[in-house]
Amino acid sequence: MHKKIVIYSTPSCPHCTSAKRYFKELGIPFKNYDVSKDKSAAEKMVKKTGQMGVPVIEIGNQVIVGFNRGRIDSMLNV
Repeated sequence: MHKKIVIYSTPSCPHCTSAKRYFKELGIPFKNYDVSKDKSAAEKMVKKTGQMGVPVIEIGNQVIVGFNRGRIDSMLNV
């Protein structure tokens, strides 16, 4: 059983695309919020992180700002 994963992203962000591709390669489901279109998701992201940068990746109750594969792997034990 994997932890719940949420990605806050924008369509034009290459690191967002890489993060989503990585989770797909691992076969791990995630919920994606396009913060360029979803104002409430954008507000939630800023409230959690204090910044506007994407991607913001939530794994369980921990937050990673940016696509940090090493940190993702250690949080998922892969």
